[in-house]
Amino acid sequence: MAETVPGATPNSSLRRLIPRIFSRANRVNDVEHLERAVRVHHPKGDLTIIKRAYVVAERAHKDQKRQSGEPYITHPLAVAQILAELGLGPKAIAAALLHDTVEDTGYGLDELTAEFGDEVAMLVDGVTKLDKVKYGDAAQAETVRKMIVAMSRDIRVLLIKLADRLHNARTWGFVPPEKASKKATETLEIYAPLANRLGIQAIKSELEDLSFAVLHPKIYVEIDSLVKQRTPQREQYVGHVIDDVEKDLRELRIKGRVAGRPKQLYSVYQKMIVRGREFDDIYDLIGIRIIVGTVRDCYAVLGAIHARWTPLPGRFKDYIATPKFNLYQSLHTTVIGPSGRTVEIQIRTNEMHQQAEFGVAAHWKYKERMAGKTADTRTADNDMAWLAHISDWQAETADPGEFLDSLRFEIGAKEVYVFTPKGRVIGLPAGATPVDFAYAVHTEVGHRTMGAKVNGRLVPLESELTSGDVVEVFTSKNPDAGPSQDWLGFVRSTRARNKIRGWFTKERREEAIEQGKESIARAMRRQNLPLQRLMAEDTFSELAHQLNYEDVSALYAAVGEGHVSTQSVLEKVTAMVKADDSTTGPIDIPTIGRSRAPRHGDSGVLVRGAPDILVKVAKCCTPVPGDDIVGFVTRGSGVSVHRADCTNVKTLMTEPERMIDVEWAPTTKSVFLVQIQVEALDRAGLLSDVTRVLSEHHVNILSATVATNNDRLAISKFVFEMGDTVHLDRVLNAVRRIDAVYDVYRVTSS
Repeated sequence: MAETVPGATPNSSLRRLIPRIFSRANRVNDVEHLERAVRVHHPKGDLTIIKRAYVVAERAHKDQKRQSGEPYITHPLAVAQILAELGLGPKAIAAALLHDTVEDTGYGLDELTAEFGDEVAMLVDGVTKLDKVKYGDAAQAETVRKMIVAMSRDIRVLLIKLADRLHNARTWGFVPPEKASKKATETLEIYAPLANRLGIQAIKSELEDLSFAVLHPKIYVEIDSLVKQRTPQREQYVGHVIDDVEKDLRELRIKGRVAGRPKQLYSVYQKMIVRGREFDDIYDLIGIRIIVGTVRDCYAVLGAIHARWTPLPGRFKDYIATPKFNLYQSLHTTVIGPSGRTVEIQIRTNEMHQQAEFGVAAHWKYKERMAGKTADTRTADNDMAWLAHISDWQAETADPGEFLDSLRFEIGAKEVYVFTPKGRVIGLPAGATPVDFAYAVHTEVGHRTMGAKVNGRLVPLESELTSGDVVEVFTSKNPDAGPSQDWLGFVRSTRARNKIRGWFTKERREEAIEQGKESIARAMRRQNLPLQRLMAEDTFSELAHQLNYEDVSALYAAVGEGHVSTQSVLEKVTAMVKADDSTTGPIDIPTIGRSRAPRHGDSGVLVRGAPDILVKVAKCCTPVPGDDIVGFVTRGSGVSVHRADCTNVKTLMTEPERMIDVEWAPTTKSVFLVQIQVEALDRAGLLSDVTRVLSEHHVNILSATVATNNDRLAISKFVFEMGDTVHLDRVLNAVRRIDAVYDVYRVTSS
């Protein structure tokens, strides 16, 4: 929340270049000033909750200071002031005043709920960071995920967070440059795009400029200087254009306001640096905005402007008929103005201007004013349906890093707007295909898609859609129809990607359950075990619980996918039945060897030209599918298989006549030994965390060794069984994310 890093010293050169990020809060009349701002938008609102929230917040933050040296209470006051100016009501303002109390003071959420109610408590909890000690490196991603879930229920959560980030951004000059840069990058990647998604240009533009000032201070100052150099000349020219437009308005007898558009430095930077355009060539350096009373007036003014000046081809955009994803509406046109200079013009109504500046906050102001009345206030919730979509796919994305990457793409991607055959508008990411369109319509439509028409013509499913296309998809009537894995190579929307992956995960799981069940049954029959008795539901349910699986199906799936060996399951089941059997005596079963090494037939290796020869995998180098391997004919024990780079192979090569060609041929019953080494900074609970992660990934650990050297470096080695070696990468990545672990890798003899 608030930036409170101790020991930071302001960067004097940065202060000289960008005074905007060294601003301090104006504490004139504090609460009275805040109440007046709220009263402007809510003249009949009950403001007592604001006074109570201020008293609690001031008491809770009494001994705390901001990095700028100000009392801490200035921060929640400033956040509340921003929201009051956006038009939010008393409960949201109270939550803004209290938003840091649960995170930074001893004032708990239960106490807050009892004193201010569930609604205010929900808003505060939605913007409270998660414990970094508990979540480690995933804390940031999981905190953002928590906020996304909360804002899908109430968008005011995000409005409070944006106001919090905006005030902190205004004081980044008082924190260490490294932390300020990290926060500025996060703001440009997540919070500014979210403000844009909500249509709050007032916050979005300032967040971008402040982040730009921190990340590229010299470029910021240079562009600011270029803009200021041209300001007198620009204002004179804009004044001439405004006079001409006002003359047209008088002739049309239309009342309206005409003004020059303020310049955003980050927007200029994007066009100059990112798009490689010269400063003098940027169209919207000269721009005006015309605000009129009705939609009819908008189009009338547009006609007059195009009659006066020549419009540039391809530069007219009608966002009134087809609003942007954030509900933005306006007419945009670029014309060749006086003296042959290009002028960008925006035309909109008063309501559209409020929407453009304050976005979803304007909807909340209206909803809170209409509280208890019969007006239909569902429009904003329906229009902001993308919030529900984000909430849906975040629930389907388990990995925190993948979630954050998907969020950056989802909120930052440009959109195209296409139509269904019945005229419904569908917003999709740029580069989207008919498959993305199908999943946007409905998940089942996506799964059963078999072809598509765009503008009445048959097209391949990987064709890119453009704005204005009319898209029709054809679906299969086969109830077993499903998506193709090839679709993952060209779909662009997070929703489509997650739905396709989810379908294949479900299909593979069902197959794995059947394979696991059949594998266990075959092994029991082969060893003459009492099949019906051992496979009783309660026995396997208890075993699944012991091995940390959700249910019996999860255990069967683990066996089918090779995460747990069939032999290991048989040993545990028979041991459980023996322990519980008190009436019929011990079960008469064949002796099961204690060796956990892969058995003959499960080695996954074949001798070329002689598939019936006994093969065993060497324990010295534990090869797995994908490794280069060689075979060595032993005396009386079949063929021993080694990694090609195993240190023992050099000795074996002294008898070349005993070397033999072998190849991988793994089956669902193949099981391999794997040894990994974990290197970490020693800390309390490290071994517990590593074994917990391995257990969560259903790894059957056979042995483990742990050693700590004089430098407090902990070296741990684990040997375990694995069927599908693809699973190894997931295990290594999971261990690598454990706090203090700096390396983990598979160990071989090379």
